[in-house]
Parts: sequence; C-alpha cells; structure tokens
Amino acid sequence: MKILDTVALKKAIPEQGLRPGQVGTIVETWKPGIFEVEFSDLSGKTYAFAALEDKDLMPLFHSQEEAA
Repeated sequence: MKILDTVALKKAIPEQGLRPGQVGTIVETWKPGIFEVEFSDLSGKTYAFAALEDKDLMPLFHSQEEAA
C-alpha cells in the first residue's frame, strides 16, 4: 500500500467512531506497515484521521489493472 491508495477498514475503532468497511485514503506513511488514513464523506468533508497498521486495511481497486 502507498500514499493515495483507497482502503477499507477491516476492524472497528470505536474511539474514532469508525466501523469495519468504512473507506479512506492513505495520506502518509509513518513507517513500514503503518499508515495515516483520512476518512471523508461523499462531499469530501473529512470526519476522521487514524494511524493504522496494514493488517487492519484492505486495498480497494477501481480497475482490473490495479488489482493485478
């Protein structure tokens, strides 16, 4: 995973009000396997930031080529 990848959350983070399946964008790499993820609504308004391990994220793909 890398900066600007779209990801889905695999676990709940109650203190941030985040549930599994919520979609975010990686905006920073803190160290290998640790990413800052921005969560925004459909209008683009950010509602949460979280530093997350790669094991807690699932990459999402918009095209067949990206998934390969």
